[in-house]
Formats: sequence, structure tokens, C-alpha cells
Amino acid sequence: MSLFRTACLTPGTFVITAEVAPPKGADPTHMIEMAKCLKGRVHAVNITDGSRAVLGMSSLAASVILKSYGIEPICQMSCRDRNQIGLQADLLGADALGVRNILALTGDPVKAGDHPKAKSVFDFESVRLLQAIQKLNQGTDWNDKSLSDGATDLFGGAAVDPQCPSLSGLKSRFERKLNAGAQFFQSQLITDFDRLETFMTEIAAGIHQPVLAGIFLLKSAKNARFINKYVPGVDIPNIIINRLEQAEHPLEEGIKIAAEQVQIAAQLCRGVHLMAVKREDLIPKILDLSGILPLF
Repeated sequence: MSLFRTACLTPGTFVITAEVAPPKGADPTHMIEMAKCLKGRVHAVNITDGSRAVLGMSSLAASVILKSYGIEPICQMSCRDRNQIGLQADLLGADALGVRNILALTGDPVKAGDHPKAKSVFDFESVRLLQAIQKLNQGTDWNDKSLSDGATDLFGGAAVDPQCPSLSGLKSRFERKLNAGAQFFQSQLITDFDRLETFMTEIAAGIHQPVLAGIFLLKSAKNARFINKYVPGVDIPNIIINRLEQAEHPLEEGIKIAAEQVQIAAQLCRGVHLMAVKREDLIPKILDLSGILPLF
């Protein structure tokens, strides 16, 4: 059983993942170097799939590359760009290639990205993609036809936004993903830890699947303001922005803030999902400051 799956299925284990973007081009060197920094510090590394509808290398191809370097991948799979045939074909291929951790995502709208004239598909959305994973694991396709060459052994997870304004809507969506077979949850970046606590105590209490709180490395006050302006549902508080603005070394202050947030999250849920866009090499430092020891 994989390191990540074992961690998720073992009660009491604090699960750590991090996110790495695939290259925008055919050279994976930078992605590999960033992911290598995370070996022994995280249970698995997420590879994004057209995040923000911006072109990048196939998440499945990038996952296979990282796996060849001994780095366990979580292959993000978005429903925006492929129909149900294409998505199932990629899931079968992922299993055959040993890429078994899948994060099922609906996908960002194309108008947000660098190909605004592209056509969206959305034949599935995240819940139905999770249901499709369940079916493939049981030996049938979406149309309940038998897989003549064997069932898959995929480990599907889902995204969750504990800061969703509607608690009832959040509860309904979360329960649908649980019922569809989600084995783990990774959250959007958390800025309001009171809301995370509410989610964990009122909605996610008692579940065995780990919820990983999204922790984002803010590099400067400008970076924080940009996120507030362009990332829906995120409201980085002024107290954080002021700390970054007044710091002599904003990046170092951002590392401290992220470490503090990891410590808070550790009191509320079973793991963290770390995002440090283009500075994934700083994630071990965040973990060191937060008191989290290497995995091995």
C-alpha cells in the first residue's frame, strides 16, 4: 500500500501533502527539482491539472515523471477539458501506470485562463467523477459495462472549501462527495480558522477520511492583495497583510505565518495541504518552524 494511502487510512496520522505545478513546456526539470525538495517531508505531491484554466503539461504525464523519481503523486483530474470517455480512459491509464491517487475536480472556468476561447466540456463534475472512480474500482464503466481487462485500484479524493458562506450548501456538497467515495479531502487555502473549526465540528466530525487544511505561503503584502482580488472566496485579513508589509524580510515573515497556520490546523484537522507557488523548496522550512519532523 502506498505511503499516502496508508497515512490516510491510519487513524491519528497527520497527513501532509504539497502542490507542485507542471511545466508550461516540455522540460520538467524545475518541477522535478521542486518536488525532490519535498521527499521525506510530505506523504504525496499534488500535480495540478490546468489550474485557473492555464495551459500546462498533462497532470498524468507529470505524475508519471515524478513517480519515476520516487515521489508519490496525487494526480489532479479536472472535468473541464474531457468528456466521460476521455476521463475514464485517463483513469484506466493512470492505474496502469501506477498513479493511483486522484483528486477529482470540476475545474475552473476557461474564461479565467490563458485560452478564453477554448470550449468547456463539463460532461462530469467532481461528484460524478468520484462515482466513476468507484465504478471502475468495482470493475464496471460509467454505463455499468464490465471492464474485460480488470478493475482499477484508484484512491479518489475531493476538494472542499470550509470558508463557503453557506454552511448548508457546504454540508450538502461535502456529504455528496463522501457518498460518492471520497477517501480524502484537500481544502482551498484557509484564512479563517474559525470557519475551519466550525466545519470540522459541525460537518466533518466523526468521519474517518482526513481533511487537509490548505496552507498558502504568502510572499509579500502585494502577493496577499493580489490573491484577495483575484481568488474567489479568499479574504486574507488585514492583520496578516500588515505583518507582511511591515516586515523587513516579507518572505521570511510569510514563512513564519504559514508555520503558525500549520500549528493551528494541526489542532483542528488531520493534515495540511501546502501551497508555495514557485517556491516549493521553502516547504521543508515551514514544516521545521511548525515543529513537524521529517517522515523518515
